[in-house]
Amino acid sequence: MIRPLSRAAALAGMAFLLLGLSACSTNPATGEQSFTAFMSPEDELRVGREQHPKILEEFGGAYDDPRLAAYVTRIGNKLGAISHRPDLNYTFTILDSPIVNAFALPGGYVYVSRGLLALADNEAELAGVIGHEIGHVTARHSAERYSRSVLVGLGAGVISAVIGDAGATDLLNLGAGLYVRGYSRSQELDADQLGLRYMMAGDYDPNAIASFLERLRARATLDAALNGTGGNPDGYDLLATHPRTIDRVRQAQAAVGGLRHAGRLERETYLNQLDGMLYGDNPEQGFVRGRRFVHPVLRFEFVVPPDYALINGQTHVTAIGPDKARILFDTTSVPAGMSMRRYLGTSEWTRQLVPLTNLEVISVNGMDGATAIARLSGSTGSRDVRVVAVRADTTKIYRFIFVGPTHIMHRQQEELRRTTYSLRRLDAAETVSLKPYRLRIHRVEPGDTVGRLAQWMPEGPDSEARFRVLNGLTLGQEPAVGQLVKYVSF
Repeated sequence: MIRPLSRAAALAGMAFLLLGLSACSTNPATGEQSFTAFMSPEDELRVGREQHPKILEEFGGAYDDPRLAAYVTRIGNKLGAISHRPDLNYTFTILDSPIVNAFALPGGYVYVSRGLLALADNEAELAGVIGHEIGHVTARHSAERYSRSVLVGLGAGVISAVIGDAGATDLLNLGAGLYVRGYSRSQELDADQLGLRYMMAGDYDPNAIASFLERLRARATLDAALNGTGGNPDGYDLLATHPRTIDRVRQAQAAVGGLRHAGRLERETYLNQLDGMLYGDNPEQGFVRGRRFVHPVLRFEFVVPPDYALINGQTHVTAIGPDKARILFDTTSVPAGMSMRRYLGTSEWTRQLVPLTNLEVISVNGMDGATAIARLSGSTGSRDVRVVAVRADTTKIYRFIFVGPTHIMHRQQEELRRTTYSLRRLDAAETVSLKPYRLRIHRVEPGDTVGRLAQWMPEGPDSEARFRVLNGLTLGQEPAVGQLVKYVSF
């Protein structure tokens, strides 16, 4: 039976509706109605200032290269000055991260990673990325997302108070959480269109956005192939909240009249700025050298089996093996004097996994350790787990988790054992020779081919494919004599 609304509910609903309607205003960037009642421009500035240090901490800090930082800032300030909010004091930061990434905070804080700089091929492509992020700022998309989430939350409170059902609040707040998880498609299209307008006003070639996305797709396809993860490369995002497709960019170009607009690329200027830039992992986070993971600062290394691909993350190292087998490695602190056997038997780390068996004490290159095993059963079959803890010093330990289908773990038992016992400390003399990779720029000479130039790339599989992706060269395409190309070396 449908119960008619009480007078209180009707009044609450009317007040809720009036609040939403009265707070709508015309967005000067998009010309459309937007709801930003709960985050003023002053609030945006405050939020940006407060969150900026947290962003730096989470993404490895700012990349320490004043010359390159000044170059990116010049491009950003040029676009910001011709945007719909030229009054903002924009802040442009290169994040010291190898991941291809870009995003913005409210108040004019715009971030691009050095991984993105390495992938881009010219200044226009970088301007397209920065222009898109400025578009999110000028359209006040963060303020709109926040205000709508608050409105939904208020609505949940009003409805639950009226109907006396606290569950309504939980349900509607879930909807709010889903809403603010990422920008909507319409907001992304707005940012595309605004970014294109700013690019064209800055005399950049708007087609560079599509060329960068092609480069991004090629990189995602190669990564999927090398890591054995498969998946749809078209789903590769700058961020989980930034899905971008070439079709949508073309739609935005058509909307702003940019399909036939000619503009600058500034390729040589851009590439010369990148010469010598750190590439891949920062030594502070350790780095991958083929099958070796080496940490020159903490002074240790280990080696994974031949058919595993190493990936260095912010909090742990992952090695991806056959048939979804994985090796996870990290470090943590423990109380002084705690034995590794006791640690495995009592720590939250192992308690969160499964009950362990065959707990035994081991010694790894002079370091005390312990190991244990477990078996998981599921609809896809059984999976074996082995955990290893090794004492690094008085209060720090190294940790491995080996997990995979039972048949893989059994077949690779000896190889995985070698990985455990490959863990060792490095002395000072060994760390001196450990240098990070850097991006290098070379002008193609007669006789240079992809095959020859790819030999300069770091060790690892598919060096030619990695060189082609880095330079936007399709299969079978050779670089022209006199053209600048990127490669990676020490």
